[in-house]
Formats: sequence, structure tokens, C-alpha cells
Amino acid sequence: MATDPDTILLETEETMEKALEHLKHELRGVRTGRASPAMVEFIKVDYYGSQTDIKAIAGISVPEPSQLLIKPFDQGAVAAIKTAIEKAGLGINPVMEGKQIRLNIPPMSQERRVKDAARIKKMGEEAKVAIRNVRRDANKHADGLKASGLPEDDIKTLHEEIQTLLKKFEDEVDKRVEEKTKEIMTV
Repeated sequence: MATDPDTILLETEETMEKALEHLKHELRGVRTGRASPAMVEFIKVDYYGSQTDIKAIAGISVPEPSQLLIKPFDQGAVAAIKTAIEKAGLGINPVMEGKQIRLNIPPMSQERRVKDAARIKKMGEEAKVAIRNVRRDANKHADGLKASGLPEDDIKTLHEEIQTLLKKFEDEVDKRVEEKTKEIMTV
């Protein structure tokens, strides 16, 4: 447990940053109507008994704005990759072409855009909950400093600084959610 205000603030900011990074990572995988390797690179494939990201076992390219081409480094992985993509629920049918897989990205329907926008909003809310949990823990640590003789004013200031961090990260989450929603809703 942190024993001084600076350490508490530093650890709080680092943990909130991790929650934001997790959100960014999740948002990269959301379809926008354009082909992007990020849509499939983190899909897990059962590769010789272990769950492996597609990007670790295959090259992913974008030959056209509405297509992805996946070329496994090991030809034996083609069927496993195809199965993993089908199970991922992207709404895209992978087409095997010999030793590679082609994904034709259909234009997104308005209904799909609205669903994905709602999913993005939910991801943002989950990130905010994680950030608020970090604030709660930091405030507990701050209150714990009373026992070590830290003046009441210093603890109050620490609580204010923790709240400022929370606001900063919540604003960043809102900004990312808004950007991604706009990107999805743009036809």
C-alpha cells in the first residue's frame, strides 16, 4: 500500500491510464465499414492447442478498402483461422483461397451502425467504472494516511488531485467514444 501522497497519485494515474489503454484496444476491434487489420488481429485461434492471436501466426493486409487478406505463416493454420473468424461473430464470411483467407467486408447497415454505437457506449461506461474504482481505492489509501500523521489539509488536497485525475480520464474516455461513434455513424 502506498504511504505518501505522490506515490498514491502516481499509482492512481498509471492504473487509470491502463483502463484507458484497454478501451483504446477494444475500440480498435470495432468495425467501421472499412477494412482494417485491427478487426481480426486479436481474434484467438486454436493453434496447436494454444490460443494465439491471428496477427502472431499470419500476415494481414488490406488489398482494397473493403477487403482483408490473411496469409498464415504456417499453411496448416488456414482452417483454424477460418474457424476462429467465423466464431468471432463479426458477421463476415471468410473465404478460403488455397493457402490464404479473404474477407470481404460488407457495407454496414444502419441497424448495425446503431448496434455498434451502443456497444461502444457500453465499452466507454465500463472504462469509466474501472477508472472510478481506481479513484475509490486511491481515496481509501489517502484516508489511510491520517494514521501516519499527515495533516487533514494535505489529505483533502490529495482527494482533490485524485478527483482531478478522474475527471481528466473520464473526459478522455468520452472523447474516444465520441470519435469512434462518429466514425461508425459516418456512411
